[in-house]
Amino acid sequence: MSGLVTMSRRHMPRRHLVTRALLVAIAAVSLLGSEQPSGPHRSAANRLRQGYGGPPSRFALRRTRPPKLYAKAEAAPYPGLEQITAADLRSHLTFIAADELEGRSTPSRGLDTAARYIASHLSRWGLEPAGDSDTYFQRIVLVARRVDRNTSRVTLGRRAFTHGEDFLAGSTPGKMSGPLVYVGHGHVIKERRVNPYAGLDIKGKVIVAHDALPDGVRRADLKGKKSVDWDDPMSAAERLGAVGIVYLPSYRTLTMWRRTAERPMYAVEKFQSDERAPLPSITASAALVGALFDDEKVTPEAVLAGAISGKPAKPFALEGRKVLTATVALTTRHAQTQNVVAVVEGADPKLRHECVALGAHYDHVGLGTGSGDIIYNGADDDGSGTTALLAMAEVFATVSPRPKRSVLFTWHAGEERGLWGSEYFTRFPTVPLDRIVAQLNIDMIGRSRKPGDTNPANSNLTGPDATYVIGSTLMSTELERISRDVNAGLLNLKFDYKYDAPDDRERLFYRSDHYNYAKHNIPVIFYFSGLHEDYHDVGDSADKIDYAKMEKVARTIYATARTLADRPRRPAVDKELPQRMTGEQ
Repeated sequence: MSGLVTMSRRHMPRRHLVTRALLVAIAAVSLLGSEQPSGPHRSAANRLRQGYGGPPSRFALRRTRPPKLYAKAEAAPYPGLEQITAADLRSHLTFIAADELEGRSTPSRGLDTAARYIASHLSRWGLEPAGDSDTYFQRIVLVARRVDRNTSRVTLGRRAFTHGEDFLAGSTPGKMSGPLVYVGHGHVIKERRVNPYAGLDIKGKVIVAHDALPDGVRRADLKGKKSVDWDDPMSAAERLGAVGIVYLPSYRTLTMWRRTAERPMYAVEKFQSDERAPLPSITASAALVGALFDDEKVTPEAVLAGAISGKPAKPFALEGRKVLTATVALTTRHAQTQNVVAVVEGADPKLRHECVALGAHYDHVGLGTGSGDIIYNGADDDGSGTTALLAMAEVFATVSPRPKRSVLFTWHAGEERGLWGSEYFTRFPTVPLDRIVAQLNIDMIGRSRKPGDTNPANSNLTGPDATYVIGSTLMSTELERISRDVNAGLLNLKFDYKYDAPDDRERLFYRSDHYNYAKHNIPVIFYFSGLHEDYHDVGDSADKIDYAKMEKVARTIYATARTLADRPRRPAVDKELPQRMTGEQ
């Protein structure tokens, strides 16, 4: 799930990582064989794209082995349910969360290997490719920017500062030069009469800001339209005529400093044309903060403390003799990643042009720096969802009878970068969005709180027979009823609705891939077991997963999807998302 990344202190020799990952990649490619199936595999996805317009035809599945059949399938409410097993989930997750995949960052060789692994199984089970050009992959072109250390520089008076040591460059190339104005948190919120710029002239100046919300304000409180009803430091600086921004470092920035300095900055190319290029910006180190606030009314120590506590000093103009000049120079290249997309065609000639969408993100946050274990394996986040989706794909593809509606499977890339894969799929769908009757998202379903666990980081982790259900009450009364009824008649897990609210302080509704489907008026359910001590840390490994719980949750999701796929009507959307969910964030 998208969120904070922390530092690590493990280390594995790089040569070992490279060699072992290469062997895994070769194995995955050989599993896949020819990259994409052809022939009858094309029919179902095309019918979903174009609509059903002819007599029914039998969907030909390509298999390398006979399908498993549910005993007395006609009488079973959820055919193949018992084939989703803890053993199979463990087998898949051991691979997906292996060190050789190097944390599956977007983009990376490890993520590509995971995509090949997923596609190889989809092909073997006979699912139809639903990506680009009758492949399993929806290609996403990225723009990779690296800071040019030779020409990116900062000067303050006669002092010079270097990238990576004294500052981090932002993602917009350019030059800024001017006197400095400290603006505290830098946010304008009209509804709350918050305006740190009142009485200050920032035109032609460089603003210095924390880029942190005012104390007591959450992201969910930013109602209305950005640059009209509220501003962050960047939009305020642009609107009021500033020439650039110096961001003060947060605790997170300081702990991730080296990693941030060394890695490229990625963006989705197709998203770039929709965005106005912001002003150039830098993030200051503690040393640069010391130089900026030397002999000022607020000490550097107090400024840094304000950044960490969220309680900055009152805004003021720094001494006029201080002029900061910064040049941000970037080199640019293209990179590529992919969503993995497949479909199982429904059996009903009228309903199969609609689909139930199941999704998970298969990326994580990659490699850290330093000594010790540097691999963020992401077993729970979201190897658990990735493998649960694989188990369901096998059952839907190989068990008879097939559901009436089609079932769409999407493994999203780039969730950890800001929900990139799901945003890309919903903006450039390979299947028309109006044919998706509901989207069930699986993100972190593998951990359980153990009896006697007093670690505060695990205080909101669910037990072995419970899971959080998010979003089901916010859009569709009918979808919520179906969800409850299926669970009550099956395993009767404890459904916890703590986070199923627009004013949830953790903002979990916004932080996983279902959100991009909800924005398109598709009813959603997000299954989630809770944050824990290893969230976005190197300790999120496959040996800590509760596979029995994963089996229960995955079977419940499968049964819910099967019910939705077999119902005569799609669940109605009878609730409007609150403005703060649909407005610009």
